[in-house]
Amino acid sequence: MITTAIQAGGSSSRMGRDKAFAMLNGTPLIEHVLQRLAGLGDETLIVSNHPAAFSHLGVRTVPDTTPGAGALVGLYSALLAARGDSVLVVACDMPFLNRALLAHQLQLAAQADVVVPFYCNQYEPLHAVYGRQACLPAIEACLQAGEQRLISFYPQLRIVKVDEPTLAALDPCGLGFFNINTPQDLAHAEQLIMDGDVVLD
Repeated sequence: MITTAIQAGGSSSRMGRDKAFAMLNGTPLIEHVLQRLAGLGDETLIVSNHPAAFSHLGVRTVPDTTPGAGALVGLYSALLAARGDSVLVVACDMPFLNRALLAHQLQLAAQADVVVPFYCNQYEPLHAVYGRQACLPAIEACLQAGEQRLISFYPQLRIVKVDEPTLAALDPCGLGFFNINTPQDLAHAEQLIMDGDVVLD
């Protein structure tokens, strides 16, 4: 079973409002992400400390186990709540997620504990597939040790990196990782749509 999980627990401080509901092309960001994930998993969940705000979407929403404790706790909360053995985790501010890339990562899930893109010399941990059974105890150990970095538990696990040649083949426009943190990012995204650089489903 596959769970797709959307992290929507950030403070959105640079946006100045909850970016999950920032409007892009007339639709909230969270709904763009849901559309991109549709059909990729057996269930979808949202991780947010304000579940009532998402109730109209009809998607199971769970809070962080420790609200306000950071992104690693958010990831742990998603895996803990997931019913699937493989959990595809993405952020709520990535409206141009590439379905071909996400499907490729899910196909690799049986080969590793984490399947994660390695883009511009860094991991993309909020665009990754996690094996629930292996990752939960590894994250627990890191949290108990006071770690907060999202990739702090990676050295303990089997990692499959999706390398840049593969990323270029599957996502030639390179927009799958585009995320929106500021009003300027939102304006840029609108311009990309207007210019025809990205096609919304």
